[in-house]
Amino acid sequence: MNVLIINLTRFGDLIQTQPVISGYKSLGHRVGLVCLENFASAATLMRGVDALFPFPGSGLLSGLDRDWRLAVRDAVTFKASVLEAFPPDRTVNLTPSVACRLLAFDLTPVGGEAVGFSMDELGFNADTSAWAAFLQMAGGNRGASPFNICDIFRRTAGLGNEGNSLELAPPAGDVLERADELLGPGKIGEAGFVALQMGASEDRRRWPVEHFVRLAQACWERDHLLPVLLGTSNEGELGHRFLADADCPCVNLIGETSLTELAGVLTRCKALITNDTGTMHLAAGLGVPVCAVFLATAQPWDTGPYREGNICLEPDMDCHPCSFGRECGFENACRRSVTPQALYGYLQVLLGGEVPARFEGVRVWRTLTGEDGFMNLESLSGHDISDRALWIAMQRAHYLPFFDGGAYGGKTGLAGKMSRQMAENLSKTLTSAHDMLFLLSRQGMLLKHNPRPQAKSKYLASWQRLQNILTANGSLNILGSLWMFESQQRGGDLDSLLEMTTRYLELFSSLKDEFV
Repeated sequence: MNVLIINLTRFGDLIQTQPVISGYKSLGHRVGLVCLENFASAATLMRGVDALFPFPGSGLLSGLDRDWRLAVRDAVTFKASVLEAFPPDRTVNLTPSVACRLLAFDLTPVGGEAVGFSMDELGFNADTSAWAAFLQMAGGNRGASPFNICDIFRRTAGLGNEGNSLELAPPAGDVLERADELLGPGKIGEAGFVALQMGASEDRRRWPVEHFVRLAQACWERDHLLPVLLGTSNEGELGHRFLADADCPCVNLIGETSLTELAGVLTRCKALITNDTGTMHLAAGLGVPVCAVFLATAQPWDTGPYREGNICLEPDMDCHPCSFGRECGFENACRRSVTPQALYGYLQVLLGGEVPARFEGVRVWRTLTGEDGFMNLESLSGHDISDRALWIAMQRAHYLPFFDGGAYGGKTGLAGKMSRQMAENLSKTLTSAHDMLFLLSRQGMLLKHNPRPQAKSKYLASWQRLQNILTANGSLNILGSLWMFESQQRGGDLDSLLEMTTRYLELFSSLKDEFV
């Protein structure tokens, strides 16, 4: 079977598609990949890609500005080239934008199967699973997803536990030679190199340059590891600030590497110190040990490195992770919460040392594969019994059968370990939501048999009350968003709405019973 995978997002998201590719290859299928053309070179590092189709996104947009007919012509030409070279039996779209849904619809031939995000014949959203809906909702609800994005990708793509590892292809020999040339002037490190990625998608998600400087000096003075600065040309100012403040030698490669050369340089390093970046996912896929800092909206549970044994640090602050689009009321204090001393201490764990004594102000996690086959985190700082960690573990146990359509496994016993305030807060909301769902199910049955306007008004009022109950609780607002999204997709199909209500009622019954 030919499986065509579409991911037209950022570099890091493209790298995180590797488990989906590996999963389908392990089932004996041929895999084609559609990615943005500016990341096509990175696709050479992806294992198992039988056919690559770089999508000219910027070219189509500029074509629209010049003459929309030219853009349509180019889009039609792209479609024809894909369907001729790699006629898909299954088209898997992992990008939920309208444009990508339309592309997925266009690249699904008659008789073919669309998986993930697509459209129907009338142009409405046609997500093929609850996992796809959750993937779209989780992106806007920070701290709400208990699953790594790679695992959500795999389930959205229709896979089971196939492909639950991120293993990229090693860089070619000529790429490694070029990496050695780039590192050549700095071969004074007695023990090798340590890579530093100081940039991030937002300033508030970026660990301070002065912290990177202090860390780099410790690596040089204590471990004889030569710092290597990595990043894009847009991050050049960070490099200048580092060089102005640092007393140790380093190799500055900011803006000096292609994506494949970046991979080559990483493989020559003992470890990568980074923010939550595409470089982090690239290093993890290449087997380079990663020590990553997650600040502001970034958190390791959903975007952490998808490989066992890596270290993730985040601020030990009640407000972390924060929401998108919200101004910080604490002057981005989280950026200063993770100290260079703490990060250096846990870097030693990656390099074969012992777990250090606990540092105040930081939560530290190590990645590992859970019994469910999903990426999980174990605490190295004693935060595994925090309310947040316990709630995440409880969500994992109950959301997995909810999205997969499997049987619930009973109580986890985690509610008894939570603080009284957290347990009471969750129990109250879960009970209210459960009771409202029960009422909705009854009102829906009445409406089905007697569709009077009064019955419809009562049903819609209860629907809105459930939405209000869930969105008012920060621990459950993801389910409120998901409930609204899924119910709106079903529109006027009352039978489908009743089936969905039953699914949610079973989930809330299972969660509510944890607190009994």
